[in-house]
Parts: sequence; structure tokens; C-alpha cells
Amino acid sequence: MLRLIVFILALLAPAAALARPIPIKVVVVIAFEIGKDTGDAAGELQLWVERFPATETVNIPGVERPARLTKDGVLVINTGMFGRARTSLSSLIVDPRFDLSRAYWLMAGIAGVDPKAGSIGSAAWSDWVVDGDPLYEIDDREIIAGWPWGLYAANSNGPGEKGDHAGASGMAWRLDPGLTRWAFEQTRNIPLADNAHLAADRAGYPEEPAAQKPPHVFVGASLGTVRFWHGELRTRWARDWVRVQTDGQGVLAMTDGEDQAVLDTLTLFASSKRVDPRRVLILRTASNYSRPGAGKPNRITFADGGLEAGVEAAYRVGAPVVKGLVAGWSTYADTIPQGAAK
Repeated sequence: MLRLIVFILALLAPAAALARPIPIKVVVVIAFEIGKDTGDAAGELQLWVERFPATETVNIPGVERPARLTKDGVLVINTGMFGRARTSLSSLIVDPRFDLSRAYWLMAGIAGVDPKAGSIGSAAWSDWVVDGDPLYEIDDREIIAGWPWGLYAANSNGPGEKGDHAGASGMAWRLDPGLTRWAFEQTRNIPLADNAHLAADRAGYPEEPAAQKPPHVFVGASLGTVRFWHGELRTRWARDWVRVQTDGQGVLAMTDGEDQAVLDTLTLFASSKRVDPRRVLILRTASNYSRPGAGKPNRITFADGGLEAGVEAAYRVGAPVVKGLVAGWSTYADTIPQGAAK
């Protein structure tokens, strides 16, 4: 009988070894792809697949499209846009095949840029992520006299008050300052794509010096909402919302649909030790401005070449950071890299 038990355990040992979770060093999070993963017009995923490269596919229950995996522990996940990002990230985190306890997270995707902060084709490392979803809304045509707009924080008396974060784990997350500085220092001098179309779009903002700069890398806050918005008044609201929710420490740079989902989800899972939300980097690249330039209609559209420039910048700036984390894993597995203190 004892020999039989020993024999059975011996047979099971290889299966147990195979079931060991794959240690992931970096998770690259993107939100959409236009068509196929390779060989056609590129969305946020395609350059990572073709250039990094990330060729092995893995299906994760609850995630619409297969994730991509490299032999050195980089996982690229297409979460889907807006609210779907929460479900996809949660599905990944609870998947027993992966050990994400020491993984770094890079959200790398396109966004709208506030012309006061930067220019189309540029890339911003987020120092703050602010959630613009849990709020009260009144049609602007019906707001109380003296109010600038009809969007205001939950359980507040009106615009300009901080309120609370009903329905979320927070309203503002400050990303690890040292890690953000480190990423910026690694990438600040990377040349970004520019062309006549982008230059023409920049020319529509003569009163905004930052909007007229050629594409470059900088640092600023990102605002996440599950709705597309556009225009001068909503941009003013967004600036004020970021200011209020960060107690004056954050300055709006980029607007997008998923960053708040990333931070909320990782924060919720932190207590389980499955993930470490200190190891989060957010990289947003400008495919359009958050308000129209001179003489253009107030309509949500990509500028000519804006999508392509944003997708290109996300890879050009994001990939060196991912490769740097992997190359330095003997140190970075246990010690979060830190940039020079200000």
C-alpha cells in the first residue's frame, strides 16, 4: 500500500510542477486594437506584438481577446475600452496561471491632451490618476445661477467641492513619485514622430505655447472617464476637477477612458497581495486635443495622423521602460527603481 501511495505521488509531482504560476515581470495594459493583432492598421496592441515582440498567445477567461506573453515574463493584455478594463484586469489577476505579486504594470495608450499642458503626438507619464466618473450631473442649461457647469462631486453642494468617492476605491491616486521620475528620466529624450499634419493641428492653438511644441515627453496628471467628452467648457471642468481632487497637487495633462479602472482595480486587489499597486506606471500619448483649435467645429475627431502618432509614441516611449525593468530584474524584483529626487 505504501509503495502504491509513493508511486501515485511520483506521478502527480510533474503535474504539480507544471501548475506552478508563471512569474510575470511586467504587464503591459492596452485598451483597443483596430482589426487584427498584426498586419493591418495598428491600434494600441499591434506594435507590441510585432516589434517587442510578443508572439505567444494565451486565452484568459473573461477577456475578449487573447493576451500575449514573452519568454522573459512580459504579458500584454488588451482589456477593451472604458468599463470593460475593470473586468479584464480582474480576470487576469485571479487567473491561477500567473504570479503577479511582483509585476510592474504599464498602461500605455492614446488620449486627448489639454492644449495648456502639451501637444498632439506627445507622451505624458502620469504623476496622478483622477477618476471623473462618480459624480452628480445636471444639464448645463438648468444649473443653479453662478455655477460654471452641472458636473459636481458626489455628496457635495456643488462644483469646486471635493465630495467623496462613492462607488470607487478612490477619486485620485498619486503614483509612486520615484518610479514615475525614473521612467521619465529613461525616456525624456526619445524622439517622437512629427509630420506636417500634426504641425498644422498645433497651429490652431496660437494662444497655448505648450500646444505648439513638437511632440515630446513630459509629466502630468491623467483624468479617466467612461465617456468621451470634448470642448472648451468641459476642458475647464476637467482642469478644475483634477485640481480639486488632488488638493491642488495635480495638473491636468491627458484625458482617457481606462486609467481610473486600472488604479481602482489594482487598489482593490492590493490587500490580497496578488498585486502591488505601487508598481504602476501610466503612459498616455496624445492623439488629439481636448478642445478644438481655431476655426474647427466642436466635434470629437482625431486630427489627421493623430491616432498613428499616438500609437507610435506609446510604443517608442513605453518599450524601453519595459525592457529596462526586465533587464534589471535582479534588482527590480524586490526594489522599485527610483528617479533622482527633485
